[in-house]
Amino acid sequence: MRSPTGPLPLLTRSILAILAILMAAAVLVGTTAPAHADDTIQVHTTETIAPGVQYQAFTADTPDGSYEGHVIRADLRHPLVGAGLLYPGSVAATAAVSTMTDDAGAVAAVNGDFFNIGQTGAPVGPAVVDGTPLKAAVPDRQRHGPDMPPGYSNDDAFGITWDGRGVLTDLRVTGKAVGPKGGFELDALNQYAITVDGIGVFDRHWGSTARDRAVCGTDDNRNGPCSEDVTEVHVTNGRVTRVSDAPGSGQIDRDTVVLLGRDLGAARLSELSVGDRLIVRYGLSEERGATLRTAIGGFPIVADGGRLTGVDDIALAPRSAVGAGPDGRVLYLVAVEGRGASGAGVSLASLADIMLELGSRIAVNLDGGGSTTLTTRSPGDSSATVRNTLSGGVERLVPNALGIYSFQW
Repeated sequence: MRSPTGPLPLLTRSILAILAILMAAAVLVGTTAPAHADDTIQVHTTETIAPGVQYQAFTADTPDGSYEGHVIRADLRHPLVGAGLLYPGSVAATAAVSTMTDDAGAVAAVNGDFFNIGQTGAPVGPAVVDGTPLKAAVPDRQRHGPDMPPGYSNDDAFGITWDGRGVLTDLRVTGKAVGPKGGFELDALNQYAITVDGIGVFDRHWGSTARDRAVCGTDDNRNGPCSEDVTEVHVTNGRVTRVSDAPGSGQIDRDTVVLLGRDLGAARLSELSVGDRLIVRYGLSEERGATLRTAIGGFPIVADGGRLTGVDDIALAPRSAVGAGPDGRVLYLVAVEGRGASGAGVSLASLADIMLELGSRIAVNLDGGGSTTLTTRSPGDSSATVRNTLSGGVERLVPNALGIYSFQW
């Protein structure tokens, strides 16, 4: 698919194209951050990528030094602009942001969530694509990435509603399996780590990667030992088809789910037998009342138009972020460079200040360092261009990204 909604009918595209011509100038003016005498951001390049989608390169003078930055402003009020989650087709898989941009037919993107690098490749936080839950968040101490501000968890994410508004969201797994001996709660969905004593569900979205990492570590220590008490149950069309004492691997069929339990959860699953009827229901619960089309994991650094208390101002690195303006309709996809001649990069506090100055009233920190990547693809281009200088010299393979679409293409 080249867009999150599929191709538009020809007549609809023609009408929208006419509207785009009438709106383009107003949209680009309306999505440009206002200038102030005391601005720390100096814009030196501005390009229109598509109607309602603008790229800017800027220099940010911060307490951490002077750094190059890049921003995509995408106005979701524009009839030809959309946004959605990009991923390689499986939760436990990685790809270059430029590849995901091209494969999805997007015109811009920024890398997404922190992830289980070097093992499963699966993201830390929740993910939703076109309203379908892909995964839930791992336990907080199983995460990769910097410390979060007080009061936030791996369940936090940046979401986009069905009516095109960027929001801060909180997504938690909800699910239950009911069998011949009663029911039990499900604690995880397509996660590289299951809570101690928990039961996780894996479906076709996980991919073919082995599931053994999911029973390793503890709720307090990502590097803790793997559980010695494990049970895996395969359920096809509502019937138990396999019970084993070890996590498996391989692509899961569309009509099958796999339940994986550790510790006390394993003991509960071991009571099941092949042939048992087992009804499994699961999903994600949105804790703030939003109806989401898209969600990507990351932790908030800006809310209600201000930097959050407790955002770190010490550690320096290249940074990525996504934010939204006052009504959520204008998105800001940002990459700030680092690890070059000018220094190591910016702190999370400086990143929050940059997001505020650009116009964000909410913002989420995404994976940074060698993962920081921002791409664009202009009309006539066959492939995406990486706009930022990559700190590692080449694109890191990452699990997901947030993409911007132009429906005129």
